[in-house]
Amino acid sequence: MLDYSFDLSFLDENTKVICGVDEAGRGPLAGPVVAAACVLPEGLIIEGLDDSKKLTEKKREKIYDVIIENALDYSIASASVEEIEEINILNAAMLAMKRAIDGLKTKPDVALIDGNTSRGFTVPTKTVVHGDAISQSIAAASILAKVTRDRLCYEYDKEYPEYGFAKHKGYGTKLHTDAIKAYGVTPIHRPSFLVKLFKND
Repeated sequence: MLDYSFDLSFLDENTKVICGVDEAGRGPLAGPVVAAACVLPEGLIIEGLDDSKKLTEKKREKIYDVIIENALDYSIASASVEEIEEINILNAAMLAMKRAIDGLKTKPDVALIDGNTSRGFTVPTKTVVHGDAISQSIAAASILAKVTRDRLCYEYDKEYPEYGFAKHKGYGTKLHTDAIKAYGVTPIHRPSFLVKLFKND
């Protein structure tokens, strides 16, 4: 279970507010990329908090509620399929994370960004490789982003029931790719991702 010790190491007399930032949805064939920024109170312990990918969906949902109730500030944002197609997925992920940070009520002194890339932000940043496994704030942001995107996929499942979005969450599983071949491409699919997928067909 993560605690605040890693995040605490960034606090000093000039750095009073830090936020963790992460995204969900770089890999799927459909839907937006979703990002979250989260500011947690020093000393908060959230039981079971970890990298969202290591948790069950039920556990993520439970911890999501705890984060929402206890965070000093949080913001969730996204970049659309159209933006992904226009500027590519990496830049779209950066844009979604920038929007999440900009959506905070309190401007952070530093933003801890999961991964090794940071560009286009309006506040000082620090990249943290595998940050969702070592930073409490990044792990919290990871869960906010992942749960939000999964909930969006449940809405897609109602709109496009034959594609199975509730099961695969937009990823390129056989169920999903078979559905695309059978029923065609929807407005929420990412055309550039499908070109790569079907280039040998």
